[in-house]
Amino acid sequence: MDYKVFIPVLISFVLSVILGPLVIPVLRRLKMDQTEREDGVQSHLKKTGTPTMGGVMILLAVVITSVIYIGRYPKIIPILFLTLGFGLIGFLDDYLKVVMKRSDGLYPKQKMALQIVVTAIFAFYMVKFAGVSLTMLIPFTGGKYLDIGWVAIPLMFFVVIGTVNGVNFTDGLDGLASSVTVMVATFFTVVAVGTQSGIEPITCAVVGALMGFLLFNVFPAKVFMGDTGSLTLGGIIAVFAIIIRKELLIPILCGIFFAESISVMMQVAYFKYTKKKYGVGKRIFKMTPLHHHFQKPGNAGIEALLQKPFNVVPESKIVVRFWLIGIILAVITIVTLKMR
Repeated sequence: MDYKVFIPVLISFVLSVILGPLVIPVLRRLKMDQTEREDGVQSHLKKTGTPTMGGVMILLAVVITSVIYIGRYPKIIPILFLTLGFGLIGFLDDYLKVVMKRSDGLYPKQKMALQIVVTAIFAFYMVKFAGVSLTMLIPFTGGKYLDIGWVAIPLMFFVVIGTVNGVNFTDGLDGLASSVTVMVATFFTVVAVGTQSGIEPITCAVVGALMGFLLFNVFPAKVFMGDTGSLTLGGIIAVFAIIIRKELLIPILCGIFFAESISVMMQVAYFKYTKKKYGVGKRIFKMTPLHHHFQKPGNAGIEALLQKPFNVVPESKIVVRFWLIGIILAVITIVTLKMR
C-alpha cells in the first residue's frame, strides 16, 4: 500500500485545525451567530450566539489541499468547480440569514435555480470535455453496470441536488452532518484508491478537513458549518459518486441523508393532504427533519401519528446512534462492491 495517500488527509486535517482558532473568532466579531426558533427544540435555545458559517474552514482546507495536487490529478478540476459553486451558494444563503437578517436566506426558488445552474455547467463539462462514462454500477450484481444513455444526465441532476439537500437537512445537531459525511467520504476514498480513479487527493482532503472540523463541531459545538458547509459537502459527495460511477449506491451509503429528506417530504405532504381534506393539518413526526423527532417529548400536545419515543433523547445519544447506523450502511455498501 502506498502510504503517500495519507498525506492529503494530514495536510487537510492540519489546515482545518489551524483555521479553527483563526476563523471562529472572526465569525464571532462579525456576529455570524446562529439563531434558534422559539417554537423549535427547547434545548437548542442555548445554542443561540454560536458562530455559524464554519463551513468555510472545510471549504478552504479542501480547496488548498486539492490545488497542491491538481497538476497530477486533473480530474480534480470539475470537482473543485462544483464544490466552490455550492459553497458560494451556501455562503450567500448564510450571509442573507445572519448578516442581512432575512430569516429564510435565499428563497427556495432562488436556491434551487442556482443549484441547477451550477449542476448544469458541471454536467456539460463532464459529458462534453471530460468524457466521463454515463454507466452506473448496479448494487448487489457483482460488478455489472447499467447503461441508460442520455437519461443518466437528468439523473445526475437528481443525485447532486438530492444529496446536497439531504446533507443540508441532516445538519441540525452538533457533529451530526460532519460525522456522517466523514464516513461517506472515507468510503469514496477507499474506492478511489482501490480503482485509481484519479480523484484520490480530494477525497482524502475531505476526510481530513472533516476530522479537523469535528474537533470544533462535536457537542457542545464551538461552531456550526451552516449552509456554507452542508451545501459544499453535499455537492462534493454527489460528484464523487458520479465520477466513480457509484450513483446507485447513494441511497444505501447516504441512507441517513435519504431518511432525513424523506421525513421532511412525508411531513409536508401529509400536512397539506390532511389540511385540504379535514381543514386541519396533521403531522406524521413530532418534528422534522427526522433527528428532531427524537428531541420532542411524546404526548406533550404535539398531534403526530408517531409519538414514540415519549422521553426526549439527549442530543449526543442521537448523534452516536445515527453515526453507528452510518457505519453499518457504509459496510453494507462496501459489500455491494466488486473492486477491480
